[in-house]
Amino acid sequence: MSDQDTAVTIYHNPACGTSRNTLALIRSAGFDPVVIEYLKSPPDRATLQGLVRKMGISVRDLLREKGTSYTEPGLGAAHWTDAQLIDHMLAHPILINRPIVVTAWGARLCRPAETVLDILAPPR
Repeated sequence: MSDQDTAVTIYHNPACGTSRNTLALIRSAGFDPVVIEYLKSPPDRATLQGLVRKMGISVRDLLREKGTSYTEPGLGAAHWTDAQLIDHMLAHPILINRPIVVTAWGARLCRPAETVLDILAPPR
């Protein structure tokens, strides 16, 4: 297997228990992941859109619903477009749900943390 085949990237928030647990599962499976602390180094628009596509989820599914960054502008309302929701996530990265893990075998929003196990090896 090449390094590219075994590359694992996690968009991580060290203050989040689920994110810490996911990172621990990746490491205990023998991987040395690229750790992107997305609050310090947020993804750009193209990366965020690419992650949504790779995960096969909607932009709204990636939106974290806790906190004032979500409630104050009323992001739960149906009128927001995907582009507008991404604008909010870019302006307030805390709105990006986590952890997101990308491997050669897929990309997942790993909630619960054990979801990461589905993409740490090729499908059987």
